[in-house]
Amino acid sequence: MLTRTPSKRLLSRPHILLQEASLPHEKTIWKKEDLITPAGFGYPDSFKALNPKAKVPVLTADNEVITENPAIFTLISQLAPEKHLLGKTPLETVRVYEWLNYLSGTLHGQAYGMFFRPGRWTDAEDGSLDQRVLAKAVSTIKDSYKYVEEKLEGKKWAVGDDFTAVDAYLFVFYQWGVKAAQLPMEKDYPNYARLVGEVAKRPAVQEALKAEGLA
Repeated sequence: MLTRTPSKRLLSRPHILLQEASLPHEKTIWKKEDLITPAGFGYPDSFKALNPKAKVPVLTADNEVITENPAIFTLISQLAPEKHLLGKTPLETVRVYEWLNYLSGTLHGQAYGMFFRPGRWTDAEDGSLDQRVLAKAVSTIKDSYKYVEEKLEGKKWAVGDDFTAVDAYLFVFYQWGVKAAQLPMEKDYPNYARLVGEVAKRPAVQEALKAEGLA
């Protein structure tokens, strides 16, 4: 029988970019155990008022509420254009968005969406189909990591010759593979592991880990 490992709190992708961009910011971090109520898992009403989708992350700036990782990454990048977090050329920017859409849509929304919340993907209220959904989730996660591994062959960074928002996103998904899916990431995906090692050296990543109590 497949089982899901209860996920520990994992690093926020936008937080890495906020540190990279050296932008002043305030953050709110919820621990999963603090969001468990007698009625189940859920965010407080104050958060739902901010984001009716009741999903993280959310960024507020100049009285505007921004949701969805690619959109948040774009705003942060635009506020620090000298950092080139969306790439240095028009083609690199296109490649960054190609990556972000795949990672947010397939690996995050589909694969890990099924993995963390299999009940959302069936009409069986008794959970009888959860194991089949979970098996599909694991298969999709592995397929996605294989795709990432192949795309990173011979590359130091995912796009171009420097760090971009894609690398921050990949860094966090690698941790999900290790901590949540419990996959042998370093063994099975050495190109991916090499990139993560480079990202981990960055002061912004170390600061983000420390600020979130993960270092």
